[in-house]
Amino acid sequence: MRKLIGSKIAEHIVLADALGKGKIPEQIESIAKKIRAALKNGNKILFCGNGGSAADSQHLAAEFVGRFQKERNGLPAIALTVDTSILTAVGNDYGFEKVFARQVDALGNKGDVLIGFSTSGNSKNVLLAVALAKEKGLFTVGFTSNSGGQMAKECDINVNVPTKVTARAQEMHILLGHILCELVDGE
Repeated sequence: MRKLIGSKIAEHIVLADALGKGKIPEQIESIAKKIRAALKNGNKILFCGNGGSAADSQHLAAEFVGRFQKERNGLPAIALTVDTSILTAVGNDYGFEKVFARQVDALGNKGDVLIGFSTSGNSKNVLLAVALAKEKGLFTVGFTSNSGGQMAKECDINVNVPTKVTARAQEMHILLGHILCELVDGE
C-alpha cells in the first residue's frame, strides 16, 4: 500500500511541475486578468461541470463568494451545479444536456465569465453551456485534460492538463483554480 501511495504522490508532483513549465501559467494569468476586469465591471463568474468537476465548480465559487486567503468583500460567483430543483426540472423538461445552458441563458450576461470543467472536454452539457455563453458575449474558459476534446476548440481559453488520469487532472484543476483565486484577490 505504501508503495502505491508514494507512486500516486509522485505522479501528482511530476504533473504539477510540468504545468509550471508549459503555456498554462500564461493562460492562468490571462484568465485572472479577464476575471478581475469582469468583476470590476459589475459582472460575475459562472462555473459548471459534472461529478468531481461539479464539486470543483462549487468549491471555487465558494472561494470567490466567501473568501480565499484574505478578508475582502464577497465576489459574485455561481456554481450552476447546486440547485437540484433547477437541475431536475431542466433535465426532465429539456434533457440533461441542457441543464447548464438553460442557466447560462437565464443568468449569464455579456461580460460575465463562464468556467467549464470537463476532464474529457466532451461533456455535452458543458459544451452547450459554452456555446450559448459565447453567443451571449461571455468569456469562456475550459479546464480539461488529455487531448482537451471539443472544449479545446470551443473555449476562449482552454487549460488542458496533460494527463489521461482523471484524478490527477482534477487535482491540477483545483490547484490552478486556487492560483486563480489568489491572483484575482491580488498579491
